Amino acid sequence: MRHTAKQTVTKTLTDLYRALDHGRAVTITYMDADGTETIRTVEPWDIRTTKSGRIQLRAGCRLRGDARSFYVDQIVAYTLHRMGFVLDQPEATTPAGHVIVVRSTAQLIARELGRDYLPARRIDRTTTQLAA
Repeated sequence: MRHTAKQTVTKTLTDLYRALDHGRAVTITYMDADGTETIRTVEPWDIRTTKSGRIQLRAGCRLRGDARSFYVDQIVAYTLHRMGFVLDQPEATTPAGHVIVVRSTAQLIARELGRDYLPARRIDRTTTQLAA
């Protein structure tokens, strides 16, 4: 078991990315916002940065059987395993529920940039607050 307080965030992220790349499960000790510690075995699917700048681990939780998000700064300790994934990763969908299909690297990059940099609300020709 590796305690995150005894190592850098870079080392923690490196280990999580390694588990993600090799398709290996990770057991984490996670501190909830209310201070409750839980131990879960997860299958890391994605590591992303939120709009507020926090690093988030998207993973399949074997306890709940579905997708969950965990903030990396709230992971107290973790253990890397050699066991592979057993949960099915859900398809990415739009807010309307349509499946997102990415057919090329360029589409993937455009999707990621759009997620990070597009405005949160729809802007049309009648919107005048942004006019200089």
